[in-house]
Amino acid sequence: MYLEAKETARLYQLLSDKLGNDTTEAMFKYIDNKTERAVEATIKSLATKDDVANVRYELAKDIAESKADTIKWMFIFWIGQIGATLAVVALYVKK
Repeated sequence: MYLEAKETARLYQLLSDKLGNDTTEAMFKYIDNKTERAVEATIKSLATKDDVANVRYELAKDIAESKADTIKWMFIFWIGQIGATLAVVALYVKK
């Protein structure tokens, strides 16, 4: 939640009156530090454009490799099927 400077000053004054200057100052520092750490942790977990580009490049390589493997196995399957079909035709023709 974002507070304008005027609202922050008023809140600081109200808390100072109730809790004292030292306690209010410590509380504001604690909140600032906690907020800063949360923002830093969030920033560290975000992906950059370079991260996304690297992942896309790696995926493109993996897809290209899998396509090549698929085509290779398709040809092996087709050759096997042609061989089996020729064998069946040869046996039928011999009879």
